[in-house]
Amino acid sequence: MKLTELIHIKYPIIQGAMAHIARPSLVSAVSNAGGLGILASAGLTGEELRDAIQETKHLTNQPFGVNLMLQMPNIKELVDVIVDERVAVVTTGAGNPAPIIPILKEAGIKVLPVIASVRHAKKMATLGADGLIVEGQESGGHIGTASTLTLIPQVVDAVDLPVIAAGGIADGRGVAAMFALGAVGVQLGTVFLASEECPIPLEYKQAVVEATDQDTVVMGRLYNRAVRVLQNDFSSTCLETEKQGVSPEEWQKVTSGSLLRAVQGESQTGAMMAGEISGLVHDIRPVKEIMEHIITTYIKALSQLNKEI
Repeated sequence: MKLTELIHIKYPIIQGAMAHIARPSLVSAVSNAGGLGILASAGLTGEELRDAIQETKHLTNQPFGVNLMLQMPNIKELVDVIVDERVAVVTTGAGNPAPIIPILKEAGIKVLPVIASVRHAKKMATLGADGLIVEGQESGGHIGTASTLTLIPQVVDAVDLPVIAAGGIADGRGVAAMFALGAVGVQLGTVFLASEECPIPLEYKQAVVEATDQDTVVMGRLYNRAVRVLQNDFSSTCLETEKQGVSPEEWQKVTSGSLLRAVQGESQTGAMMAGEISGLVHDIRPVKEIMEHIITTYIKALSQLNKEI
């Protein structure tokens, strides 16, 4: 099934639910531009999530979703709010969604787990997921070990579910590539960091715009907590700490709250999560222009492929 038909959107483009970043201003802008905006619920109380959902509804009459980090202690409260507010789509991560999938599907909510391996894809298929967001290690933030290019076709071959590709996609050329591998849609995060509607400091946005292909690093692999960030003083300190082989507990102390610091404006002492495609982001633009650029370059890429073949 086409992603546009599954979740009733114009374009097969989902905005990644970046923690502390995917708030109503960004989410509504993506949905209004024809994609699917996703609210991040990590760190929110039930009432805070309800307020965010209602604010988003005020800003758009188009479908949008909510992401659930399943390790959150108040997950039941958040699920109750999502069901009560009749949210269209839920994406999940950081845990097993088995207990909540039946509840969400009973309420008519589409469930799209974010996964990073074929094994997890097969598991989610048995649990009744409506589709899968398959994320390669090119992504910003917490990542697995397989690349998008190799992971997408393996998952497509392994499960009979719609696959949404994530990681390393910045424009229509990337979208065309993912469709060629069997995906029916894409999830984008980093490109939306450099949008006017994204609620992060200008320093963070500018760091994405100024980044080259060599300006992201992966921290935490030693502790099975790999996260891709833009290089800064904080990432250098973390990598040096990791080389010293500190305990997982000490590593947690060093990195705890680091994304929030970056979102609050601490550009050198926080973790500015961003993907490898930062080097393809060259300016700060409205979400609508970003979406139009993706569609235009997708059409151009298809035309070029037809000429080559």
